[in-house]
Amino acid sequence: MMNNNGFSTGEEDSRGPADQICCLLDDGERCRKQAGNASYSKRIQKTVTQRRLKLSIDSHARHIYICDFHKARIQCARTKRRRRDSEDDSNETDTDLPEVDLYQLQVNTLRRYKRFYKVSTRPSSNKAQLSETIMKHFKTIPIKEKEILTYFIYMVKSNSNKLDHKNNASAEAT
Repeated sequence: MMNNNGFSTGEEDSRGPADQICCLLDDGERCRKQAGNASYSKRIQKTVTQRRLKLSIDSHARHIYICDFHKARIQCARTKRRRRDSEDDSNETDTDLPEVDLYQLQVNTLRRYKRFYKVSTRPSSNKAQLSETIMKHFKTIPIKEKEILTYFIYMVKSNSNKLDHKNNASAEAT
């Protein structure tokens, strides 16, 4: 809504008029869905470019509002973070791997991990920041899956673990 001096009052900015259609070209074809309240910002444009979505703004559109369908599609693409080591080689994503919730660990455990692996963090990091930084480090640790599975199966079949050996050794010493 415009006031008498020509400036926008901001009321029309919260939702595009009902007759406006989405301003996007989807794979070169103009979307015909009704525009919602989401706008095609620089941040969204960056996500579209990074995720190689075939979306662009129509140069003939007089607004930058997008439909709810494209809004959801862009949000979905934003949440699917790609693995750094295989971004160009395959379509695998981090969502294919099980996620470890390090936030469930105690702060002292996170600090021991940080100290053991010499992970650098800010001195005044809270639990959330610490777990996020450690998760980034944790994801970079290379694993030898066959070797680990073989060792795990051996340990299960032999019904032992490292803790049992330590406890037996300390019990025999006393």
